[in-house]
Amino acid sequence: MQQDILKFHFDKLPVLESERLLLREQTLGDAAALFKIRSNDAVMKYIPRPKPKSIADIEALINEINENFLKHESLGWVITLKENPERYVGHIGYWKIDAANFRAEVGYLLDPEFWGQGIIVEALSLVTDFGFNAVGLHSICAVIDPENQASARALLKSGYVKEAHFKQDFYYNGQFQDTEIYCKVNA
Repeated sequence: MQQDILKFHFDKLPVLESERLLLREQTLGDAAALFKIRSNDAVMKYIPRPKPKSIADIEALINEINENFLKHESLGWVITLKENPERYVGHIGYWKIDAANFRAEVGYLLDPEFWGQGIIVEALSLVTDFGFNAVGLHSICAVIDPENQASARALLKSGYVKEAHFKQDFYYNGQFQDTEIYCKVNA
């Protein structure tokens, strides 16, 4: 296979839809909602990234996400409910794309108000199907904190398989942390 078989070159981020969800492009108009979510201690507990200090930090992040899309380095969607597509529920996307190996890493976060409703499972299904069928990926992986059992359950429900548990392989905030890898292969 050749790298050019992957189809990451979209003029506009495609909108993805399921029965309940609409996944759309992120805009600067989403900054306040994303700031609220990424400032939440419960949301960020298992995400090894610093919390934003201001809306300006989030606006810079949104600009970076959109610039990376234009450079074909990532694809990221806002998760919304179809009944209210302006309401920012969460975020999902491919952050690390390994075109040479037809592989991408998926990541996501969700407003705690919507936890336990199957939204991540539904969004993962959309993004996974899109990755396999529209992009041409062979495998999609998620790297999670082993203590994040809700994320592990969502991945397993979505057909991902736990492939590895790495001991102290990630250094963040002054300490080494374990990670787990869950993957799904386009069979």
